[in-house]
Amino acid sequence: QVQLEESGGGLVQAGGSLRLSCTAPRRFNSYAMGWFRQAPGKEREFVAAVDWSGDDPYYGDSVRGRFTISRDRVPNAIHLQMNDLKSEDTAVYYCNVGNSASTLSVVQGNFDSWGQGTQVTVSA
Repeated sequence: QVQLEESGGGLVQAGGSLRLSCTAPRRFNSYAMGWFRQAPGKEREFVAAVDWSGDDPYYGDSVRGRFTISRDRVPNAIHLQMNDLKSEDTAVYYCNVGNSASTLSVVQGNFDSWGQGTQVTVSA
């Protein structure tokens, strides 16, 4: 099980911004990483992913143009800058690690375990 630590969530008004962070063990710094979210009563959905080097970002349709994913190599971490937040962005946000260096390994991945996530609440 990968030990992941998400942080940065909170309560923000619609139109505001938040920056989420996720750290992973150093041994995963050659793997793609990404963000997912799950709103109450809904299935978990893909948000954004980036490859091992921090390039080749890919976004879900609902966040493209508003969210930006980035990566630090040391420590091994990804960040999600969320701008122009909407009430429909309210969810628990999770990160995870793909099984290869490619962004697609996150986009198309099936994951057995998840961290605790970080709550993002956007008020209207």
